[in-house]
Amino acid sequence: MFRYDLTTRRQELLGRFPNMSFAPRYAPDGRSIALTLSENGDSDIYILDLASKQTRRITNQPSIDTSPSFSPDGQRIVFESNRGGSQQLYVMNADGSGAQRISFDTANPRARYGSPVWSPRGDLIAFTKIANGKLRIGVMRPDGSGERLLTDSWQDEAPAWSPNGRVITFSARNARPRAPTAAWRSMPST
Repeated sequence: MFRYDLTTRRQELLGRFPNMSFAPRYAPDGRSIALTLSENGDSDIYILDLASKQTRRITNQPSIDTSPSFSPDGQRIVFESNRGGSQQLYVMNADGSGAQRISFDTANPRARYGSPVWSPRGDLIAFTKIANGKLRIGVMRPDGSGERLLTDSWQDEAPAWSPNGRVITFSARNARPRAPTAAWRSMPST
């Protein structure tokens, strides 16, 4: 895994991992990165300390745990996991303790959730919901309440927040044509 400094144009090796590594995200203080490392068919979330280059595993389940995103205060992490049998969203403390599932669709128990991203304000988590043959962008509160779907296209995914926490960009792919496009949605002020 590498990081690239845009100012100096230097690439720095952060670690050599024998298997797949993906979904890196900086902690708010910039001193560490949460990432997913795959080993023996499982994927777990690790914290990489940027000063020491040491990794610390924070999930250890016989499941796929991935896509970690820190809360703005760095105290919690939202991630996706299939530990409960299907792809859902969980929130845990930054040390890996206290994991709680937050995504529930009682009307459609087959719905899956992924790509969680904590808002800069800390009040919402954006996600991709996979249900009824569609990928849609939505938001919910960190406790899982107040779920709202923002899009209704065929394949909307990969949400990202603006710095003010009120605009979301995402990748959109419509049924016709099938070329990817960029889109955005503005969140109402609360």
